[in-house]
Amino acid sequence: MKQNFLIHFLSVCLAFGFLVNLASCANMIPPGGGPRDTLPPVLVSAIPKDSAVNVKLRNITLTFDEYINLQNPQQSIIISPLPAQSKMPNIDFKLRNLTIKLKDSLEPNTTYSIDFGDAVRDVNEGNIARNLHYVFSTGNSIDYNTYSGKVILAETGKIDSNLVVILHKNLSDTAPLKLRPRYFTRVNGQGEFRFQNLPPGSYAVYAVANKFTFTYGDSSQMFAFKDTPVLVSANTAADTLYAFEAYKRPAAKTSAGPVKAAAGKRDDKRIRFSADLQGGEQDLLNDLHLTFNKKLTRFDSARFVITDTGFRPLSGFHVSLDSTQTVVSIRHNWKQEQHFILIIDKEAVADSLGTELAKADTVRFTTKPETDYGSIRIRFLNIDTSRNPIVRIMEGEKLVDSEVLTQKEFNRKLFRPGAYQVSILYDSNKNGKWDTGHFWGTKRQPEIVVLIPKQIAIRANWDNEVDINL
Repeated sequence: MKQNFLIHFLSVCLAFGFLVNLASCANMIPPGGGPRDTLPPVLVSAIPKDSAVNVKLRNITLTFDEYINLQNPQQSIIISPLPAQSKMPNIDFKLRNLTIKLKDSLEPNTTYSIDFGDAVRDVNEGNIARNLHYVFSTGNSIDYNTYSGKVILAETGKIDSNLVVILHKNLSDTAPLKLRPRYFTRVNGQGEFRFQNLPPGSYAVYAVANKFTFTYGDSSQMFAFKDTPVLVSANTAADTLYAFEAYKRPAAKTSAGPVKAAAGKRDDKRIRFSADLQGGEQDLLNDLHLTFNKKLTRFDSARFVITDTGFRPLSGFHVSLDSTQTVVSIRHNWKQEQHFILIIDKEAVADSLGTELAKADTVRFTTKPETDYGSIRIRFLNIDTSRNPIVRIMEGEKLVDSEVLTQKEFNRKLFRPGAYQVSILYDSNKNGKWDTGHFWGTKRQPEIVVLIPKQIAIRANWDNEVDINL
């Protein structure tokens, strides 16, 4: 009896173990694919060899340590000097090999360099072979001279990475208009440029739009020039170029069509307006603006009356109509937490058809408290006031404040909270605005704006102080 029980017990245990083992096998996790490839392709051989001299071949083969792909080779790869006949080389790849077939004859005693930009990538992860630079010479030696610098937009102090810097051996002023440059390089995201393997000599330096011809024939395009040729040698100093538009095309006007009436309703012919109050409060730093839905051909400022809460008329207000004849501005030295009533007579305005307001209107409002604003003090620690600097404070693309600096501080008791960009305009002709440059004939450089990289944050009900080193 005991023997039968033991045999039964062992059978159950074996069956249970088998099921557990089967379940564990069914839940096995397959092996992963391994760590992600983060290594870029590496050049392992080249024909001709990198930095080879006395080269006669026009076909180049580069071999990498893994399969490669090319992204936008015609836009990314720079071959210097530029082909004299404007014949673009054939660039192709297969497996681990990249081939370049030069169509133009090679010039004697010339160093050629190929900068691949971000064109060469591996197949699997798209890792970029950065700083890939290949060079050879048809003469007995390699030129190793460099020239570098930065391109800044003169009007804003910002960067435009769509520009290229070009070098001309022909020093005539007509060269950037008529000739292809001998050398060019792109401006990177920091505004920097760098030429390598240049032969020694004098070059005229320009920055132009990144177009196939690399010429400057449109004065509405960005352009920069160096006043004098650069002498390229073993120790060439870096330069800063300031790009400008000699002629700025007027912004395209957007014509708003007539407002259509809602379905089932007649078009409203009445004159209406809206005030730019914020929750019934008037900004202490701005005019009160009334925007009308129709162009006003009759406007009588005397029929706009400001009163206190007892309807007693107040003085010190200036009422005007803007050039579009749709916005009425009311200027006043606003004080905090005061209550006003604006009364607009029915006949104060009219459109070209003589349509007036439907009736006299009133607008009640209160000025904001000073605690809604912060004070600001900016100390420019090393500014040269003899260059007639103007501090400019921008909110996005809007200029909100500016002032000529006769000392090293900018102060405002009240300033709206927010994030602002600060820049300094060196107003050389003291006319209070930025002036562009001109190349043909006069060769006048533009006025320079220095952009403070870090925005300043203004907090409400706070003394905001900032020190800036230029």
